[in-house]
Amino acid sequence: MWDFGGVILSSPFEAFNRFEAERGIPLDSIRRVNSTNPHDNAWARFERSDIGAAEFDDEFARDAAALGLDIRGSQVLALLRGDVRPTMVRALDRVREAGFLTACLTNNMVGGDGRADRPADERELAMNEIMARFDAVVESSKVGVRKPEPRFYEIACELLGVSATECVFLDDLGINLKPAALMGMTTIKVVSAEQAIEDLETILGLNLR
Repeated sequence: MWDFGGVILSSPFEAFNRFEAERGIPLDSIRRVNSTNPHDNAWARFERSDIGAAEFDDEFARDAAALGLDIRGSQVLALLRGDVRPTMVRALDRVREAGFLTACLTNNMVGGDGRADRPADERELAMNEIMARFDAVVESSKVGVRKPEPRFYEIACELLGVSATECVFLDDLGINLKPAALMGMTTIKVVSAEQAIEDLETILGLNLR
C-alpha cells in the first residue's frame, strides 16, 4: 500500500518551505497550521470533502490567522503539485510483477490537490498511468474518511481482500503510519526514495531497481 504525495510524488513540504522562505514566514508554518486541531481543521475537512476549495481558502486563512500567520488556502493549494519519482514507480512495477496486490492510499481534495485538479497535459497522463497500476485506489475525498482515521485503512484492506497483517504500507508521515502499525501492518516511513526502496527490498526480499 502506497501513499501518493511524498511517496510516489516528491514531498509538498519542500514547496511549502520555499514559499515560506520567499515570504519571510517561519519555516514549517504551513505544517504547523495543518497539525493544529488536525482532525477538524480546514485541511482535514477539505480532504474529507466536507468543504469545497473556496471555503477552504477562507477557513485555512482563519486557521493560519489564529496562529498569527497570513496565509490563504489558495496559496497552499498552488504548492501541491509534486514531481513523479521514477525510481518509486519502477519499484511499484517490480512489486506488481512479483505478484503482489497494490493499493494507493491518498488524502486528497476535490478541486484542490495535484491529482484531483490539474491541467490536461503530459503530467496528467503520467499521473493517470501511475494510478492505473494499482489494484485499488482509496481517496479521502471520495470515501469521506482520511488518514490517520482507522476506517481509511480498513477500506483499503476490504478492497484488496486482505488482512492488515498481510500489508506493507509506505507513507511519509509518521502520524499516518501509527494506526496502520497498530492494525498489524508493516510500515515504512519514506524519508527519501532510495531509503524507502531499500527498506521495501529488505521486507519483501526482492530487487526493486
